[in-house]
Amino acid sequence: MIEFHLNGRSGLSPYQQLVQQVRHALRLGLLEEGDRLPTVKEVARQVAVNPNTVLKAYRELEHEGLVAARPGVGTFVTRTLADASLAAHGPLQKDLRRWLAKARLAGLDDESIEALFMTTFRTAAGEDVA
Repeated sequence: MIEFHLNGRSGLSPYQQLVQQVRHALRLGLLEEGDRLPTVKEVARQVAVNPNTVLKAYRELEHEGLVAARPGVGTFVTRTLADASLAAHGPLQKDLRRWLAKARLAGLDDESIEALFMTTFRTAAGEDVA
């Protein structure tokens, strides 16, 4: 089951962060078709937000066709975003963990690591990476 968390420095509203976390879990194969999401009350309590914030996130996911609410039963994943590239995730994640360890050994804090990664990611997005 997915465990939600909120980052006050992300620049995204709490409901957008919840939506993004579900999308990421679907893309990475952490959530699969038929899996049940935590209840609105559970999520609201876990991340300390108003239940309406969670409802808004779940409604957006439902509108996108990723989940379906079953009254009295829960909210369930109806579609995954994982694709054939999922098999490549393991080795890439291992390389990324090594890079993160090097960055920490170099004295970078989490915010600096995130800034370096995101800047590099954005500039490389338009380049042909071999």
